[in-house]
Amino acid sequence: MKKTLWTAALAAGFLGIAPAAQAGSDCDPGKDGAALTFEEAQTVYDCIADGLHKGYMKGKKRWIPEEYVSDYRNWTIANTLPANPGFHGGRFLLTWVNAAGAEEYLKYKDEDVHIPAGTVIAKESFAVTEKGKVKKGPLFIMEKVAAGKSPETDDWYYMMVAPNGAPQAVPVIKACSECHQGNFGHQGGLGYPAEDVRIPQ
Repeated sequence: MKKTLWTAALAAGFLGIAPAAQAGSDCDPGKDGAALTFEEAQTVYDCIADGLHKGYMKGKKRWIPEEYVSDYRNWTIANTLPANPGFHGGRFLLTWVNAAGAEEYLKYKDEDVHIPAGTVIAKESFAVTEKGKVKKGPLFIMEKVAAGKSPETDDWYYMMVAPNGAPQAVPVIKACSECHQGNFGHQGGLGYPAEDVRIPQ
């Protein structure tokens, strides 16, 4: 079942990414991001959504398939509202899953997870500082590849696009795979949206 999110239209410190771009004072909620409700986070997202996606689309993606960046908003959305699950540098995330993996992903299973090869997951991100300033975050991408193709990452490829559209080279073992497998290995390495904002299948 296709779902889209339009209401109005990894720890970042060692990932080696450029500083997050300012979203602009018009979108700032004026309060600490840790104190935002889901609905307040959605208001921030609605304000930055167009600019966020346009930023990701800028420039060549080099080793990242262009369609992963251009098409992900046509995939199945997995959360009703943005939420900060405590990973990815404390950013708020919105998650989309392509057709290959959406049905299995939206079961949100904690064991016996069988995500098929060809599944691609894209996570938009943004942060709100303690002073209530919005900062656009990277687009995080995971791709499940054929069994045995990348055994050191449990056959996941990890990619990241900066808010200015630049593909980011990251140490995927340390920055991505160890976190996903260490915290979510029982879920097939997925890391689902926060329970309160999951879209049921």
